[in-house]
This record gives sequence, C-alpha cells and structure tokens, in this order.
Amino acid sequence: MTPPDLSEIEDGAPIEQVAIPANFSENAQIGQRVFDTKCAACHGANAAGQKGVAPPLVHKIYEPSHHSDMAFIMAAKNGVRAHHWNFGNMPQIEGITDGEVKLVTTYIRELQRENGIN
Repeated sequence: MTPPDLSEIEDGAPIEQVAIPANFSENAQIGQRVFDTKCAACHGANAAGQKGVAPPLVHKIYEPSHHSDMAFIMAAKNGVRAHHWNFGNMPQIEGITDGEVKLVTTYIRELQRENGIN
C-alpha cells in the first residue's frame, strides 16, 4: 500500500474527506471525546490526517486486516517508527490508557466502516 500523492494539499489541511456516521455507538462516542483530546491535534478532526503533521487513520492503510486493534494500542503505548508515511516517527502518547485506546479504536473503526474501509 502506498500513501496518496499529497502535493495538491496545503500544509496542515486534512488529507482525507471523512464521511461521518449518522450515529456512533456509545463506546465510539466516548472514544471520539478521547480522540479529540489526545489524538486530533496531530491526526486531525475525524482522523482525517493533516498534511505535514500526521496521517489519516480513516485510510485503507489502517484497515483492520492490515493494522489490528492491538496495533493502535501498541502505537499509543510505545510510539511508532515511520513506515507507511513520511511524517516522521510517532511518539508514545503520555497518560493514555489501553482502555482509552480501545475506545478510540472503536471510534476510528466506525468512521472507517462509514467510509468503506472494512
């Protein structure tokens, strides 16, 4: 999987256009609040990514068959060496629990399904 060409997108702008589900599950709603507090500064509103900052999580690269739910937990806990995108390494997220990451993952998976990523 190769990331898309971002040359037409302004720095800091969303990378993906993300369709929002009409309703989120209760756990996804909680996950959205955690995401907005601890993840959105880099990964952008609705996990759409931000050019020059961080990749979109609503993208085929992060589909469940390629990045499991555990991959999200490990990324938040340990950080991640850059391997799909050219944004640099992701640092570990201080003060986030595995339970919070599971809720964030539920939110991301519901966004992904709404956008045809299964």
